Amino acid sequence: MASIFTRIVNGEIPCYKIAETADYLAFLDVRPQTKGHTLCITKQEIDYLFDVEDELYTGLWLFAKKVAKAVKKTVPCKRVCVVVIGDEVRHTHVHLLPFNSMADVTFSGQAKVNLTPEEFEALAGKIAAEVHL
Repeated sequence: MASIFTRIVNGEIPCYKIAETADYLAFLDVRPQTKGHTLCITKQEIDYLFDVEDELYTGLWLFAKKVAKAVKKTVPCKRVCVVVIGDEVRHTHVHLLPFNSMADVTFSGQAKVNLTPEEFEALAGKIAAEVHL
């Protein structure tokens, strides 16, 4: 069965898209830990980050770097941190979290920020405008 991220890549499930290339997709997390919490994924469904072929792995980090810079320009924060857990959705992905303190980086499984669909859409558009691929 395809992961939820594969279903997003295939257009079966909508997302708040920020950036896309032939190999990667970035979109807002719908259960954000902070405003601007973004996921960067490989379009190819690969369960474990360290099983990703080297060129695709390196490309994911370069893609995430460009997206993180756009998030930082858009969302007021001290920095954008990177978290890789990869257990809840077994599809390689990187979390980009705008944060001001370590309290912003604790994952509870629940959204810590509530946004309306319109707020998600507006935020995704603002970040997307700052991405330079």
